[in-house]
Amino acid sequence: MSSYFTDLAQQYIAGEWRPGTGSWEVIDVNPYTGEKLAAITIATVDEVDQAYRSAARVQKTWAATSAYARRTVFEKALRILEDREDELVGLIIAELGGTRVKAAFELHLAKEFLREAIQLTLTPTGQVIPSPEDTKENRVYRVPVGVVGVISPFNFPFLLSLKSVAPALALGNGVVLKPHEDTAIVGGTLVAKVFEEAGLPPGLLNVIVTDISEIGDAFIEHPVPRVISFTGSDKVGRHVATVAASHFKRAILELGGNSALVVLDDADLDYAVDAAVFSRYVHQGQVCMAANRVLVDRSVAAEFTEKFVAKVRTLKTGDPADPETVIGPVINSSQAEALSGLVERAVAEGATALVHGTTTGNLVAPSVLTDIPAASPVLKQEIFGPVALLLTFDGEEEAVALVNDTPYGLSGAVHTGDVERGVRFAQRIDTGMFHVNDGTVHDEAKVPFGGEKHSGLGRLNGDTTVDAFTTQKWISIQHGRSRFPF
Repeated sequence: MSSYFTDLAQQYIAGEWRPGTGSWEVIDVNPYTGEKLAAITIATVDEVDQAYRSAARVQKTWAATSAYARRTVFEKALRILEDREDELVGLIIAELGGTRVKAAFELHLAKEFLREAIQLTLTPTGQVIPSPEDTKENRVYRVPVGVVGVISPFNFPFLLSLKSVAPALALGNGVVLKPHEDTAIVGGTLVAKVFEEAGLPPGLLNVIVTDISEIGDAFIEHPVPRVISFTGSDKVGRHVATVAASHFKRAILELGGNSALVVLDDADLDYAVDAAVFSRYVHQGQVCMAANRVLVDRSVAAEFTEKFVAKVRTLKTGDPADPETVIGPVINSSQAEALSGLVERAVAEGATALVHGTTTGNLVAPSVLTDIPAASPVLKQEIFGPVALLLTFDGEEEAVALVNDTPYGLSGAVHTGDVERGVRFAQRIDTGMFHVNDGTVHDEAKVPFGGEKHSGLGRLNGDTTVDAFTTQKWISIQHGRSRFPF
């Protein structure tokens, strides 16, 4: 496994593996052990330019390549993932502190998105639209945008890079990928290696490892890319959208959330507890769809709370390589310190800690807070860590108001004994996604994924991915001579 971190600790530009020319290095460390995994000399603005120019040069030929030939590349990439799954699980554990369950979940979804990319290569490329003029033919072609810039996060780096990279390539585009510095291998150069081995034309996909302090907004402002696909925080997403708009680029933004899992008075409480614990604590809560808030009808709150707290206390915190571990390390010490401070501030403001997790290094044990003052900022923000907020409500009207009382609108769930009651509840929530009698953390390759309000712009997956990474061109044909008024 160490050979991956040695061999892939480079830039991948114009089909070549090479070091960056920056004056400093990104140090990639194991968040659990603190072991240095790799040192990557960063890319400069000049290398951003080289990467985009390379993608643009190769893209025209790639777009003209037979869809069936393009499909072969994604079929090979899928086989590579299937053949090396055990190795890839090890990489996810080492670089981002994902548990074995999380790593398997991420790779399962990555394979599903590659299967979808295989299908996207054969997406219909045009249609004929009737004209009011008998002698005119209207053809509308769907064509690649050209080059797509992808910025991916640290929490599900392989999946969330692949989720934009694979369909963008499948639809005939070139791509430049900028992974998060904390997961530069799994989220970046590993993706390039898989596609290189799968036979993707050299130079079509480029990966640059760098930092905003080095390149500023050059990745977004560069004249080549027409679409920027960004996954990350709403604060950075707002900046990406502003810069992209000022350069007339399309921005696809998958941002944060403050999701709620709601337990109505007729819910199966044991099942709701299981769903809520998974939805809050999967991958240490470092998931945009995670259930920050667990809202419970007051009539069943005492029983639910007792069962929820008991289950949380059983979650093992520790080495992510241990199959028994549920809570591994958060990504870095800054995140660990921020989470500890958040819990302490909430308690100081009047919240009650039913479970008060300790922090050791980057290991943040789970916490459960209740009795949170209505004015507490913690209720409105995204908590990217293993901290659950338990709230009670009286009836559905109050539940709907509480769920919607946030600037975010990504995911959510409701538990009830009446499925149609759940659907009616879901329809009243201002989110891009909502789930009845399930958890809040879901992604499927065919179903539109995205949020409302501060949770993003646009959608990915299935047909919405086609909309994101292609554009339409109208070509009309006049059969015979037109008559002009002068």
